[in-house]
Amino acid sequence: MTTSTSPLRSERIAFIGGGNMASAIIGGLIKQGLAPGQIDVVEPFAEARDKLQSQFGLTAQAAPTAALGQAALVVWAVKPQTFKEAALQTRAHTQSALHLSVAAGIRSDSIARWLGTERVVRAMPNTPALIGKGMTALFARAAATSADRQQVERVMAPTGDCLWVAQEVQLDAVTALSGSGPAYVFYFIEAMTQAGVDMGLPHAQAQQLAVGTFVGASELARAGGEPPEVLRQRVTSKGGTTYAAISSMEQDDVKALFMRAIHAAQQRAHELGDEFGAS
Repeated sequence: MTTSTSPLRSERIAFIGGGNMASAIIGGLIKQGLAPGQIDVVEPFAEARDKLQSQFGLTAQAAPTAALGQAALVVWAVKPQTFKEAALQTRAHTQSALHLSVAAGIRSDSIARWLGTERVVRAMPNTPALIGKGMTALFARAAATSADRQQVERVMAPTGDCLWVAQEVQLDAVTALSGSGPAYVFYFIEAMTQAGVDMGLPHAQAQQLAVGTFVGASELARAGGEPPEVLRQRVTSKGGTTYAAISSMEQDDVKALFMRAIHAAQQRAHELGDEFGAS
């Protein structure tokens, strides 16, 4: 797991797409010491360009220009369905750059073909990156050097933790597990909150208890040398309240259903690669 925080003060970095994930990375770069003037952004939507201007002092462009040729790194933060078109519009200016894609599902073979370069790294971040608590998996094509990997690590470090996977196909599993994972947590928080309300607690208190429980349990799992199974068993005394809840979930096969849902997300991630990267 990587948490490099070396500064990037001498770099020039371009972003294709200026939405939430791009903003999270840009904010981290500026905190590391990169000047707003060293960051180029191409963002077709005026509202998003205005937000970047007010938030970071950046002047984003509506379309690619030759100025992108100065970027050592290009970060692709576009929707999967628009990646190919954006790449074909940009490739003439960026073939000497390292390319980092945070777009879900689009495989590096497609990215390399569209951009005319093999120096491609794929990243699968998740939304806690917006507050510096993200979990990002990275995959590098063979042409990406050790220095390229280090550069990517420095760029992504302010968004949270990073890890490298050895095979690109594993990013589909990452997408299903951690990329989509925050939504699963929010889903369970919703359920716990509603249960608390049903049992007579005010909504605000029920939500505070639910969120606080997830935060504390996650930190306990992160800090300890014990697997989650052991941590769970320690609070599950036979005949007690936790035992009653776990027994109810096991009777309803909640674990198997939850795992099936994650496999469905993995399958959809694979389908996205086929759907948007085939040509």
